[in-house]
Amino acid sequence: MGISIVAPGFSGSLVAIAMGIYHEFVRIIANPLKKIKQNIIFCLPLGIGLIFAGVLFVITFRQLFESYEKAIYLLFVGLIAGSIPLVLFEVKKIGFKPFYLIGAICALILAVAIGVFASGAGLMSGDTASVSDWPGLALGGFAAGVTALIPGMSLATVLILLGVYSPLIYAAEALIRMDLSYIIPIGLFFICMIFGLMSTAKGIKYIFERFPGFANTTVLGFQAGSLISIAYQSQKITDSNFTWLLGVVMIIIGLGISALFIIMGKVMNKSETADPEIPEDFQNAQTGTEEP
Repeated sequence: MGISIVAPGFSGSLVAIAMGIYHEFVRIIANPLKKIKQNIIFCLPLGIGLIFAGVLFVITFRQLFESYEKAIYLLFVGLIAGSIPLVLFEVKKIGFKPFYLIGAICALILAVAIGVFASGAGLMSGDTASVSDWPGLALGGFAAGVTALIPGMSLATVLILLGVYSPLIYAAEALIRMDLSYIIPIGLFFICMIFGLMSTAKGIKYIFERFPGFANTTVLGFQAGSLISIAYQSQKITDSNFTWLLGVVMIIIGLGISALFIIMGKVMNKSETADPEIPEDFQNAQTGTEEP
């Protein structure tokens, strides 16, 4: 889950569903003070794994961003493109209806508009001064909290569109080196993220349980719009180390990594489908039972 949350194109919620822990995670976020001891026992090992994976990813990508920024964006393009079939499969399994296109089109337009605005405003330039943009980090944190619980939605992709992904990677890497210069903006980001999680957990759970077809189709539209936006943004980057051969290789690598995540999810899902701890209504939501 740590890798899927930090890497653009991956949905931490889909990984949680595949592992059979999504329902419990949403329950804890929606009611953190209920069954506190049980919540701590559940979250502690999960948190350790998230932090460990996140630290490894940040250290690796911080170095790559400095030398191969444009190539990394094309890697993200491959990651996002490779994850689209997973959500498309969910829509097909549930059953597609024409009016679902309304949500998909709106989400696509929103993602493209955000991406074009961010690119035009210079927010995606990788300028580390953006770490001091507290309103932007607060907005990014709240958006991250909202999207973290939406199955199929990539938290990191949203942060890229909002222009805070690269500054956060930079600030996180500095914190890992025990440089506390950015601890306040990082703290602001995570406080707003927790607020976003807690304020939308119940609503998102309700929508995906009762209207999974419309919800997943909307996510599909956002993914398509994100793919267009990030591909567009990558063309605005000037990178002396970039070659198109490297770019194509990075896209292929991204597609391959996404394929491995999909395979892993299917394997885990087979072992968790009949999990007795997951209520029947939640299992029905994931298998396509939808109220008209």
